[in-house]
Formats: sequence, structure tokens, C-alpha cells
Amino acid sequence: MKLKYVIKFVADMDRTVKFYRDVLGLPLKFQSPGWSEFVTGETILALHPASQKNLAGAIELGFNVPDLDKFHQEMKAKGVQFSMPPTKQDFGGLLAQFVDSEGAHCSVGEQ
Repeated sequence: MKLKYVIKFVADMDRTVKFYRDVLGLPLKFQSPGWSEFVTGETILALHPASQKNLAGAIELGFNVPDLDKFHQEMKAKGVQFSMPPTKQDFGGLLAQFVDSEGAHCSVGEQ
């Protein structure tokens, strides 16, 4: 299991991209209205528009595993609660979401 993304939910994509790129100096991988990424080493800082579910300023950890279905079954057996089982996404990949011990939502995709 690898920490692949730190996802920050933002109210203003352009303003936030300018801050991380122009003020902090992080290299911008790409920018779009719905998802932007910065190169920060092995873990990507991703920006995603805020919503009622994910308020501006909230952070979500995004993990990658070699076999998402296996991970899902193993974690369910350990009592981990999933808010979304492995589900095909619009971008083509599989993604699941689980709740950690502090109630934070985390996402996990397949490598």
C-alpha cells in the first residue's frame, strides 16, 4: 500500500493553484476545473472542488494497492467500514472509499 495522493478540497481552483504554484513554488503537473495536480515526489498534491460532502479546506488521503478487490475484502474482514465499495469511475479506474479510525474518509485505487 502506498500513499499516492493528498487531496485538498478547494473553493477556488484558480486561486489555490496560484498559491501553491506561484507562492510556494510547487511544480504544477496539470490544471483543470475539476482536478489539478502538483509534483511533490512520490505523493501527489491534488486539488478538487469543494462540495457539501467535502468542504473547502478538507483533506482526503488517497492510497494505491496492487489488488483493490483483495484489499477491500481483507479490510472488511478486519472491520473497516467502506463508504463506497470498489466502483468503476468516470476516468476509467476503480476506486473505493473507507473511513479511518478518526472518521476521515480515505480513497483507495488500484496501481
